[in-house]
Amino acid sequence: MKPSLFAYLLLRAAIGLAVTVTVYALWPHWWVAVPLGMAAAIWVAWEGSHAVLEGLDALRSRKPGEPVTQNSETAFVEFEDLTATMEMRETQQQRQLSAITEAQRNLESLLDSMQDGVVAVDAAGRITWTNEPMRKLAAVRKGHALVQTIREPEVLECMRIALEENSVAERASVPFAAGRSFAVEAAPMAEGGAVMVLREVTRVEQMERAQKEFVANVSHELRTPLTAIRGYVEILVDDVYVDEAHDGPAPEFLRGILKNCARMERLTEDLLVLANVESRERELEPVPVEVGILVQEVVDATSGLFKEDVELHMGHIAKVQVLADMDAVVQVLSNLIENAIAYGRGSDGTVVILAAETDTETVEGMPAMVTFSVQDFGMGIAHDHRERIFERFYRADKTRSRESGGTGLGLSIAKHLVEEHGGKIWVESDLGKGSRFCFTLPQVTGAAAEAGVGDSVEKTAGI
Repeated sequence: MKPSLFAYLLLRAAIGLAVTVTVYALWPHWWVAVPLGMAAAIWVAWEGSHAVLEGLDALRSRKPGEPVTQNSETAFVEFEDLTATMEMRETQQQRQLSAITEAQRNLESLLDSMQDGVVAVDAAGRITWTNEPMRKLAAVRKGHALVQTIREPEVLECMRIALEENSVAERASVPFAAGRSFAVEAAPMAEGGAVMVLREVTRVEQMERAQKEFVANVSHELRTPLTAIRGYVEILVDDVYVDEAHDGPAPEFLRGILKNCARMERLTEDLLVLANVESRERELEPVPVEVGILVQEVVDATSGLFKEDVELHMGHIAKVQVLADMDAVVQVLSNLIENAIAYGRGSDGTVVILAAETDTETVEGMPAMVTFSVQDFGMGIAHDHRERIFERFYRADKTRSRESGGTGLGLSIAKHLVEEHGGKIWVESDLGKGSRFCFTLPQVTGAAAEAGVGDSVEKTAGI
């Protein structure tokens, strides 16, 4: 049975006390008892510390599962619990370390198997980790500053925003690595620093470019035969109406052919416009334009759409100038008004409200904006359709779209043209109450805007 450390120390203390008392009994002088007591205390302390150190050395030198020691003086029972606790903690730490190492190895293997390049930096912009695709893409090294290995300004700007502004930064397409294009996304990390992901979009851009070129070429090629068909059908229609004796279904068939020719012409025209806008072949030329004059141009361009049961009402028209390409903005508003007429019919006909108001809240450092809106009181748009309503060929109500003969491209064209002006477009709608399409254009401020905003705006606002 192993001795107790407490008993060991108690025995040494008893021996020291006995020696001190014996010597003091033989020589009862204080100058003998005091040094002797101090010497006994020092001896007991030395014996205790020596015993503890030997026991700890034995624990450090032993292997797991072996006895504590073969020396009975240092094999104290208190070390049994200490040994068991240390073994348990050592085992737990080894398991945790093994689990962490395995998880880190799996994570690195997973990230290395990605096609996207990933790089992480600390708060100072030094590289702390990168995966294999990123190392192949650029000669990045751990511990080096990111700016030393990557020179593309847009990539570095994304990382700067993530580090300094603590927000996510994205770029849809950045030229990188010998003619290849990458989508860049940088995001801050909670513990400091940031992580950036580079996803190659070269192939996607090539496919989109080929698709746009195909659509543009096909649209061009379709215009010539459609024009010829329309012309021949119009001649046949005139001949049928001139020949009063002619009977049969021919007039109805010819009107059907003519109607579908017009629909195909609108589709090809919209496809051409969309292809030009997306490819940016058509360069916009924004100039200061009075809002009232812009609205008047739209009213003139869409006057043929208003019938007996269709009414256009004017809301508030701001007496300011906007920076806009006249033809492009007229096309945007015309598309929105045409959609409002096609889908905004209520029980008492169709009422469309056109308005242009200045924004009361502006973001510091950003130009003031003017919000144009086209409102109808039709059936409205369901919430799950609002996010996709501006996609090409997307239709919220396919049945009514077929009846109205729309192309499904008007809102997509409007979205591209508005964003080219630096604005944004959105829709506000309640089912059964109608829809309100809005978009913004930058306002012209300063002395240049005050000059020339006179009687023409007042006359236009009172349409």
